[in-house]
Amino acid sequence: MSEQYVWLVTGSNRGIGLELVKQLVSSPSNFVIAACRNPSKASELQRLVDSAEGTLRLVALDVSDMESISKAAQEVSGIVGDKGVDYLVNNAGVNPGGRDTAFSMDVNILEEVFVTNVVGPAYIAQAFSGLVEKSAKKTIVNVSSTLGSMGADYGTQCTSYSLTKAALNMLTYKEAKEKPEITAISMCPGWLQTDMGGEGATHPVSVGVAGIVKTVLSLKPEDSGQFFNFKGEKVPW
Repeated sequence: MSEQYVWLVTGSNRGIGLELVKQLVSSPSNFVIAACRNPSKASELQRLVDSAEGTLRLVALDVSDMESISKAAQEVSGIVGDKGVDYLVNNAGVNPGGRDTAFSMDVNILEEVFVTNVVGPAYIAQAFSGLVEKSAKKTIVNVSSTLGSMGADYGTQCTSYSLTKAALNMLTYKEAKEKPEITAISMCPGWLQTDMGGEGATHPVSVGVAGIVKTVLSLKPEDSGQFFNFKGEKVPW
């Protein structure tokens, strides 16, 4: 483990998170902690444990449950010790509002999405910040979307989701300002062919995730607080 970098990926049982784990564990240089709500039911992750070239551990973590996050932080601390967590990837996210609009959205759904997409990542960063600060790479990646960019024009749809991603981007900015020793970025993985991406998505999930990994591995401290896409390009806030 001394020659490995530690990655913690939330929402790792499907979509972007699962593909990220698959790509990371293909290299022996990665020690991956895959966090999801019910590891015992995550059959694809369970199969990866035996086939991984790198090291893979599964941890229970529900991003909408503060107690679950605290317990996961304690468990991960016991796993990694003084090595810490090099790359904390806040990937878990939901979009139950679909293509809702500002005047038609269900505000109860907005509240639900905000808890998962913003409150969860905020508390996870707090709970794991000590482990991140212990590590060699000291990096937090908040998986966002250009739908949350004020500089992009995507019309009226996906409003509740867009609001939460705009808030997540601001969280990234605040994290970067408060702890300059940590490199904190927002990352748009692209419109990917996952269950959440839906019909019409423009890129295979493998392409977007490969871009995420390449971009994250090339980060420099001066990139902290920035918003990137999977091509490594900076995205307007």
